[in-house]
Amino acid sequence: MKLSQKEALFASEVVTRFELYNSLFLTLPFYRVKHTGTLLPFFTSHCEEGVKQNLAPSDIIESFFGQYEQYVQSSDRIDLLFRFIQYIERQVVLFDAIEDSAFSKTNSAEENALAFLLQQAASNPEMKAEIKKKLEEFSLRLVLTAHPTQFYPGRVLAIITDLTEALKTNDINTINLLLQQLGKTPFFNKSKPTPVDEAASLVWFLENVFYKVISALQKEVENEVEGVTFNQNQLIELGFWPGGDRDGNPNVTCQITKEVSELLREIIFRCYYRDFRDLKRRITFRGVETPMARLQELFYQNSFTRVENPVDLQGEIIENLEAIKGVLQRAHDNLFVDNVDDLIRKVKIFGCYFASLDIRQDSRVLRKAHQAARAFLKNPVVDGYDELSEDEKVKHITFNEEDVPSEGYDSLGEDTFQTIRLMKRMQYSGGEKASHRFIISNCQRASDILQLINLFLWSGWKKDELNIDFVPLFETVQDLSSASAVMETLYTNPFYKEHLLKRGNKQIIMLGFSDSTKDGGYLMANWSIYKAKAELTSLARRYGIQLAFFDGRGGPPARGGGKTHRFYATMGKEIANDNIQLTIQGQTISSQYGSFDTAHHNIEQMINAGLVNALDKSDKNTFSQQQKDLIQSMASASHNAFVTLREDPLFLKYLEKLSPLKHLSHINISSRPVKRNSGGELKLEDLRAISFVTAWSQLKQNIPGFYGVGTALKTAKENGVWDEVKNLYNTSGQFKTMMDNCMMSMSKADFRITTHLSKDKDFGAFWFRLKEEYDLTKSLLLELTGTSELLEQYPVEKRSIALREKIILPLVLIQHYALQQLNEGKVSEEQTSVLSKLVIRTVYGIVNAGRNLA
Repeated sequence: MKLSQKEALFASEVVTRFELYNSLFLTLPFYRVKHTGTLLPFFTSHCEEGVKQNLAPSDIIESFFGQYEQYVQSSDRIDLLFRFIQYIERQVVLFDAIEDSAFSKTNSAEENALAFLLQQAASNPEMKAEIKKKLEEFSLRLVLTAHPTQFYPGRVLAIITDLTEALKTNDINTINLLLQQLGKTPFFNKSKPTPVDEAASLVWFLENVFYKVISALQKEVENEVEGVTFNQNQLIELGFWPGGDRDGNPNVTCQITKEVSELLREIIFRCYYRDFRDLKRRITFRGVETPMARLQELFYQNSFTRVENPVDLQGEIIENLEAIKGVLQRAHDNLFVDNVDDLIRKVKIFGCYFASLDIRQDSRVLRKAHQAARAFLKNPVVDGYDELSEDEKVKHITFNEEDVPSEGYDSLGEDTFQTIRLMKRMQYSGGEKASHRFIISNCQRASDILQLINLFLWSGWKKDELNIDFVPLFETVQDLSSASAVMETLYTNPFYKEHLLKRGNKQIIMLGFSDSTKDGGYLMANWSIYKAKAELTSLARRYGIQLAFFDGRGGPPARGGGKTHRFYATMGKEIANDNIQLTIQGQTISSQYGSFDTAHHNIEQMINAGLVNALDKSDKNTFSQQQKDLIQSMASASHNAFVTLREDPLFLKYLEKLSPLKHLSHINISSRPVKRNSGGELKLEDLRAISFVTAWSQLKQNIPGFYGVGTALKTAKENGVWDEVKNLYNTSGQFKTMMDNCMMSMSKADFRITTHLSKDKDFGAFWFRLKEEYDLTKSLLLELTGTSELLEQYPVEKRSIALREKIILPLVLIQHYALQQLNEGKVSEEQTSVLSKLVIRTVYGIVNAGRNLA
């Protein structure tokens, strides 16, 4: 399909239908919203015109109210603004649902789809054999995290799902009813969710989307590729962080982890039970009574009651299903064998655990726990251990099995030892995959890993039964640069080397995009991660170790998101890519995996990316030394520009005063604090990357997604290597994706909204500094790509973003208006409270509309 045809399809299936259903929505009668639907289009037009004239938000909003005599009272004005917010939040939902309902039509011709690749291979025996081999070695692991970028509660997600289905068939009566339901359904929680609440919210996606999509995709691959089996590796695996990720979240405890583990088990059995009931209605023959009765008992008991000390039942379930299948094959002409195979496939994929519960904790907490536990050892470590150098520590670490108490430490220490013991019980009840990874945040040295192994051996784990993958997480630019040295120390450590052999000689390393961007800027973060991957791959190959990278990616380019599958499709030969593992979080889950169609498409794209990269025999995606030197010089220039900006005394003050940063802690969407060290003063190093990126996106400036890129391109031009940069963009998929994602970030920025800050006595010069880098980056990116507008090469995405930005423009201006009022300091305590609520309410819709802004 030609691009122009795809644009026309998007216009008819999305744009026109949104206009139609939005006009219906604006006329619906909601409680206390009389006249709102009528006034909102006028307010939106007024906002657009005011922004074109570079007016301040307060001037735009005050002039609007000046046109309507009934809104003289301040309370009436505020009330109307809240009602506008209420409407716009729901317009965003409507647009999401319409876009999702049209997804299968508007994305039917996506390039490099897995189905197309497998069809090509069908007539090429050599390619087919290669794909079969690769598929049996490859795995895609999607890890759901509860990072706070998801602003839709479960009740709203359910409406979106039903609305999307109704829109597919243009069922006007159902759509009308659902829009009315949407208008009366609250969009936010009155209190902060607990980690179990967060888990339950994400389990909705496991149960309603991933359970169906993953098994369907694997079945499609099995049907297309004759003889392919997934006995050693699962094609698609699921990981889960809510309830397991305790890094900086004091609300996650051992008890919470246990409850989430039980919830996952309960829900997967409920899925099996529903499928089994359908199976039972079909298989009504003689000869299957005993296994059917046993399965009924197993599925029912584990679906609706919390079993004390549960055991792993995967083997017994499969054995009974295979017995039923055998009877059908021998005595009943294979009738309904496909139905049985489908359930067998699901039980093999999801076991008794549904998704592997990862445990994550900061290295500083683990070091402290190690120090405290040493007081209870029968065979004490060398005196003065804490004062030893890293080399000496590694030399003196012994791996004795001891038994230290799980109590008698600080709260984090007790949680650490209790959780390590819990992981053993979780493996007993759900199999090894129920919980087999411990991720060490802020991992800076080999002893962080080796000391954690100590903690396991001191908590009842035996050396020969240590079925745990110890995963270092490297995030900052500095940590990324020293990652290879850390791993080489581990690879040469006799005990760790033996442990890896028992784990299939496979090492998992997690690399974080979010904090590296906050630390070094967009280009340096991406390049530092690429370099670290290349160095770590070379090292692993030298030691004969199979390496799997686990990428901590957020939704927007500033946190590693964007066109993710293109990163994996163009990795080059110097980076291990046999396994793709990444976090999907918040809005990424609902926007890219929120329905069967979108999840099927995006998972298919990721598998396809891994295969395409493996099948590519050329070196076109492997950087030459000259290209590496070129990118390094640009990354250094970009890094210098970003660090200079970050070190400006106004940097954090600007963000704190002019964005809703300090209000984010009052948004009831996450159990995690906005920053580490939540009781202390605001410091950049403690500020979570999500909050950092969200604040900039609310300002409509998106600094983390582009700042320094323009300086880097300008430096390259001044150094006479502009043609080399253009050639790099045209030939390297990796570099092209970096630049394209940067443009995506910039397309969601609009400096016109904050033009009034250029005259601010405190921040005027700083605002100009940001704007100048934006203008520089934009002009040079357009020159680099040979285009006249951002995202010109992706017109459908460009239009989708533009429509979303138009919908939420009034929200942005309301937020900035409220912040202006608060910053002027001429408001009463009661008005301060109301204006703060106004700020908080606008954040929801802006992030939701941005789909991966945070």
